[in-house]
Amino acid sequence: MSPSSPVPGPAADHRHCPGLPDVPDWLDEVEGDRALEWVAERNAETLACYEGSARFDQLRAEALEILDSSDRIPAVGQACGMLYNFWTDADHPRGLWRRTTWESYCAGAPGGDCATEWEVLLDLDALGEQEDTAWVWHGASVLRTGPLAGRRALVALSDGGSDTDITRELDLETLRFIPLEEGGFHRAPSKGSAVWADDDGQTVLMTGDWGPPTLTSSGYPRQVRRVRRGQDPAEAEVVLTIPRRSIGAYAWRDRRGRCWLAEHPDFYTEQTWLLPDEATGTPGPQAGPMLDSPVATAAQGAIRLPVPASAQVSTAWDQVLIWLRDPWEQAGTTHPSGALLATPIEDLTAGRPRLRRLFTPTPTAFLSDLSATEHHLVLTLLDDCVSALEVLTPPADGLGQWERTALDLSALDGLQRPGGQDEDPGGFPQDPARLRPGRPLVSVSAASVDELDDDRLWLTASSFTTPTTLAMGALTADGGLTGVTVLRRAPERYDASGIVATQHVAVSADGTRVPYLQVGRSPGSGARSGEPTPTLLYGYGGFEVPLGVSYMPVTGKAWLERGGTYVIASIRGGGEYGPAWHRAGLKSGRHRVYEDFAAVARSLVERGVTTAERLAVHGGSNGGLLVGNMLVGYPELVGAVVCEVPLLDMGRYTRLLAGASWQAEYGDPDDPAEWEFLRTFSPFHLLEAGRSYPPVLFVTSTRDDRVHPAHARTMAHRMAALGQDVTYFENSEGGHGRASTSSQRAFMAALIHEFLWRRLDPARPD
Repeated sequence: MSPSSPVPGPAADHRHCPGLPDVPDWLDEVEGDRALEWVAERNAETLACYEGSARFDQLRAEALEILDSSDRIPAVGQACGMLYNFWTDADHPRGLWRRTTWESYCAGAPGGDCATEWEVLLDLDALGEQEDTAWVWHGASVLRTGPLAGRRALVALSDGGSDTDITRELDLETLRFIPLEEGGFHRAPSKGSAVWADDDGQTVLMTGDWGPPTLTSSGYPRQVRRVRRGQDPAEAEVVLTIPRRSIGAYAWRDRRGRCWLAEHPDFYTEQTWLLPDEATGTPGPQAGPMLDSPVATAAQGAIRLPVPASAQVSTAWDQVLIWLRDPWEQAGTTHPSGALLATPIEDLTAGRPRLRRLFTPTPTAFLSDLSATEHHLVLTLLDDCVSALEVLTPPADGLGQWERTALDLSALDGLQRPGGQDEDPGGFPQDPARLRPGRPLVSVSAASVDELDDDRLWLTASSFTTPTTLAMGALTADGGLTGVTVLRRAPERYDASGIVATQHVAVSADGTRVPYLQVGRSPGSGARSGEPTPTLLYGYGGFEVPLGVSYMPVTGKAWLERGGTYVIASIRGGGEYGPAWHRAGLKSGRHRVYEDFAAVARSLVERGVTTAERLAVHGGSNGGLLVGNMLVGYPELVGAVVCEVPLLDMGRYTRLLAGASWQAEYGDPDDPAEWEFLRTFSPFHLLEAGRSYPPVLFVTSTRDDRVHPAHARTMAHRMAALGQDVTYFENSEGGHGRASTSSQRAFMAALIHEFLWRRLDPARPD
């Protein structure tokens, strides 16, 4: 169906398109016999083509060695004076949840006198074997207060890696799950959650599936229930019920013991309530009528925060932090989009906010993240897509201006901050497309160790060519950094000699400047210098998600070390330049996202980095929709496409699993006016008989219960029927992450990179 075809009505079957091969309905049956038989046939074809070839086997072995290496940095989080970590390796592919002491963790630091000793709390491989379930870790929350502090945890586990998971209560002394009949907390399978709700561990706030009426049209919970120990969740009091058309209901407890409720009417709006302990809900058996309400119903005594629906809300100390997506006028002052505001909780809930603007974006710098310590607020900024850190310090009297200090990165010298090759490497001809040449392209981040107790920070630094270093430091009273201690350094995973990172700008169809990061061999290095190189262009362009600098060990080994060039595009729809950058790619503006990506592809060819025949595009999820549109809309610009867990059929996406939750991003295909623009970026409908398309690899998962595997299945089926070059692989587990273990991830990495090497550099020997 071309963009000029007649517009179907709301009830039209978007699957069938005049002039294109139909696809069978049974491909929608996730685990239907015929669908799985078709998947098995496609997988067998792919395995026969790739497994056993020398380079594929080497790529897989190299990736697995990296993913399972024993010298990886064990990332930790503190709770009750202990450090917790989740770890996988060759002997424990499903993973171990474990903990250690500060003393032992520091003993394993560079220059330490011995290895870290870990206490294993949960072995997922053993649990999976015992219960005959492919358990995948979804996280844990240790109780931090009261007599059970450090002795109980709520553990979330997924069967096969799907978004649907369960919660069980684990006794950290006996290392056994506490059965429901013994008073343990248990959440049945759902796309829900359970969080501690009091100091003594006797109550949790739970969202879950209590029957079809309690789920939204996207499949997420509509109710938050306050469940007492030993109580059947179906009997527990309901403290929030939201309309079916909303996305979901959520709950959390902050580090100072306050409980919060939230409704997300759509992906970019929310209502938030403070839930005092004395607020009263409705007993579960009596809460049915609330499910018919067109508006949200919160517990009596819950206090709704009077902030813009589009703002994001968090807390620090006694303050509510308000991160604006849209301008907000208050008391004669208009605060701009992207600003961060603060006001005392007490004043806001009383309806008289005392707003202080803590951050105002600039034309290049926008807020990306924040973290509170005992006395400071640390902001992570993206300045032309590269991270920077600032420290905000509130006045002691609570009345004056907050002090704002750029974090002095000279204190990070002990982190071996990347320099040299990540700065202007020299050897490049004068290039008007360069963006701010000469500055280091590094990634730095900071997160509080514990916002209640001190001003310590976890600090990390890395670049495209320098592995991650983890350190700990502390903020002084005036926001300076002191006492930086290196805790771990990741080893180099690939040969980065001669590889440099630079930043460039392409110009999109409407004249917008679109930055991109480029990593590859510098001119004059390598045996094939001067030639256009096989180039992999990666993008996402949606949901306000930014892309930036990071160390990529598997990509480095499989692609960069072998002479490929890797490019990351900072296109509209993402979060690199704040809310307006994202908003420009919504709904009827979606074409800008694809025009930006195409502009980067053209720029790479114009600059002589590569040719169209040697350029591939890669994306997953929303990025799969991105590269799907490159496939059908710009086939002349690319030589191959890697499309993972994608959206592709925009005519039916709202009817498939969680798709209805993304209407604020894409639009509603059942609304004829919105289908008018949606059909212009629906790859499944834009295929044309008789047209040649680049070779494409589709990768998805049977267990993906977020983006239905039917998107990839039906697109692959239709393209194969049109005689196109299609490679398909569907993992039996992995969920939206398309893999659950290092072995599966290594296979995927090898498949993707071998597919690319064969398509972009066929003359290179296997």
